[in-house]
Amino acid sequence: MKATLEEFCVRSREALREGPLEKALGKIAADLAKLLQEPSFVDATFTPDTPVGKRTLFHDPELDFYVLAHVQAAGQKGKPHDHGASWAVYGNAAGVTTMTDWRRVNGADEDHAELEPARTYDLKPGHAFYFGPHVMHSTEHKEKAWVIRVTGTDLDSISRYRFRPKVDRMLERA
Repeated sequence: MKATLEEFCVRSREALREGPLEKALGKIAADLAKLLQEPSFVDATFTPDTPVGKRTLFHDPELDFYVLAHVQAAGQKGKPHDHGASWAVYGNAAGVTTMTDWRRVNGADEDHAELEPARTYDLKPGHAFYFGPHVMHSTEHKEKAWVIRVTGTDLDSISRYRFRPKVDRMLERA
């Protein structure tokens, strides 16, 4: 049976309702990996001329999770950030996303933040991975990539942290 966006959303809703969150995110990531291996889904979601940027494929108004399609430009490298109290599941339909998990090496009570990479790995086509709340990570795209990201809310509407290396500080977004 072919995986579909609609089936993925139903299964994600069920996983989130059943909980706990860590287990639900694992199920969502596994289901997303299957969806990303379905050519009919990828072909319906992305084309070679799909512009760089993000668009919403689905929003669950009850549980407030989003399924987003991103076209990432080649050479794009993000700074370390978290998703605040929310979570995210990333998966690649095409291209590679290099993910880096970060850890703070100095005390949270200090004015400046010192981060170091904890782990770096590649998400390849058909692969998915999740981040729970407050996990610092960054993404890099050496080549153009088609990415699906599932988030626990509209990340643009919540407080979250991002790291600014030039000022060596964690900055909270209002």
